[in-house]
Amino acid sequence: MARDLEALERRKAKVRRAIRAAANGRPRLSVHRTSKHIYAQIIDDAKGETLVAASSLEKDLRSSLKTGADVEAAKAIGKLVAERATAKGVTAVVFDRGAYIYHGRVKALAEGAREGGLQF
Repeated sequence: MARDLEALERRKAKVRRAIRAAANGRPRLSVHRTSKHIYAQIIDDAKGETLVAASSLEKDLRSSLKTGADVEAAKAIGKLVAERATAKGVTAVVFDRGAYIYHGRVKALAEGAREGGLQF
């Protein structure tokens, strides 16, 4: 179990290093997923603050979604975070998948964010 966690942390650090190198001052769209929900936030690392956040726990989305743990929910969260970001004037971000593989819910969130108007 400890070796799995070490591998997870190494993978996350590797992705984070690559993102910092490619960021060029752009904020990052960070994704976190659990077995029941998915979360996304846009973070400005220069200031150290979260600009925009969205999750499948929000009341207005929970009523329209069957569950917070499927591809449809992830796509809806991606669109929602993109709408909120464009309202704040953020159009270009760097996608931070963390230690997660770019597949399934993580990929759906990214596609939803692109459909919502974010560029990465």
